[in-house]
Amino acid sequence: MTEAPEPRAIPNHLAAQNFDCEVAIVGAGISGLALASALGGAGLDLALVDRGDLASLARPDRDGRTTAIAAGSKRVLEAIGAWASMAPDAEPILEIRVSDGESLLFLHYDHAELRAGPLGWIVENATIRRALGERLAALSSVRTMTGSVAALARDEHGIELALEDGRRIRASLVVAADGKDSSLRRIAGIGATEWRYDQTSLVCTVAHERAHRGIAHERFLQAGPFAILPMTGNRSSIVWTERADLVPALLALGAEAFAAELATRFGDFLGALAIEGRVFAYPLALMHADAYVAARLALVGDAAHAIHPIAGQGLNLGLRDVAALAQSVVDAHRIGLDLGAAEPLARYERWRRFDNALMIAMTDGLNRLFSTGAAPARFARDAGLALVDRLAPAKRALMRQAMGIAGDAPRLVRGEAL
Repeated sequence: MTEAPEPRAIPNHLAAQNFDCEVAIVGAGISGLALASALGGAGLDLALVDRGDLASLARPDRDGRTTAIAAGSKRVLEAIGAWASMAPDAEPILEIRVSDGESLLFLHYDHAELRAGPLGWIVENATIRRALGERLAALSSVRTMTGSVAALARDEHGIELALEDGRRIRASLVVAADGKDSSLRRIAGIGATEWRYDQTSLVCTVAHERAHRGIAHERFLQAGPFAILPMTGNRSSIVWTERADLVPALLALGAEAFAAELATRFGDFLGALAIEGRVFAYPLALMHADAYVAARLALVGDAAHAIHPIAGQGLNLGLRDVAALAQSVVDAHRIGLDLGAAEPLARYERWRRFDNALMIAMTDGLNRLFSTGAAPARFARDAGLALVDRLAPAKRALMRQAMGIAGDAPRLVRGEAL
């Protein structure tokens, strides 16, 4: 892995108690940072607010998680000026092999079938945040501050955020990018459909003797999917979905015992394994907001939807949200429209809701189908994998969908400037 460049602190320009801007973004996760980079790069005056210390974006903590950046998401990151910084630490996915337990039937995706470059790239989330933080540091139109939102008020001319420390921000539009448990979504009175899976993802990095050759593996086990994702060097990221009640005992194992449990699921095809760093645990849940917009307010990323990681599409959906909202806002700005008016926001919601709802239904359905040991279900899913593997047009369509390059794509997803 290449050495990260010397970090630049993101300045906090907000010294006044009250101030105005065109767009206020609440939440400095990856979706919020990407949206700030896109809109700030287009010249809009922004405020970015987060409960954490925004100076830490220069060198974010590693949380074990990686993302399979789809081709469409890579184009977004390139267009907003963040990809070049993370590219040296991004490992191309050249093939994906999907199997059902010990079944001999499987589904194989190969990037050569599309002739459109890699199927995706595996990148650590900390690397993505660092690259976006560096991009924001270069944008003078983006003002950053630490704080939590206590209330909001709207009128026909704008929306005002009241922070817990008494400061106020007035904008034409506010964007909630503050995650699955979005406080701003609740303050705005937007409901959500949500439930928790009886599953937890164990996430870690392993080093192995043999080269992975850019091949990602997803094995469906009865407790949940087990993914082996290629990273730079002879390393892979593991996303091991397990029954939630078994996870505390697994985490309590010593290093050797845990590695032995991991090896029974991983296999020996890459030689001896060694766990690098910590093992992280993330309880899994589904959430879909009842609406993506309200008066002068929009939701993006996990504030709007959270899905099962079975297909590795959560962050990619969020980046497509960012691309669609940024285009709607910038187009309105260029013709002098109110950025928080109903039509630009409605356009964004129409653009994104079906795509997200379809992925939520698909990932939830796949998880349920592959998590049952019933013989009829095993037969149906194994036959389905084998059938899709032999139907080249269907397989190519699924590959294009997973790469985020199908359908009515926003300009950023097409690799074009805003």
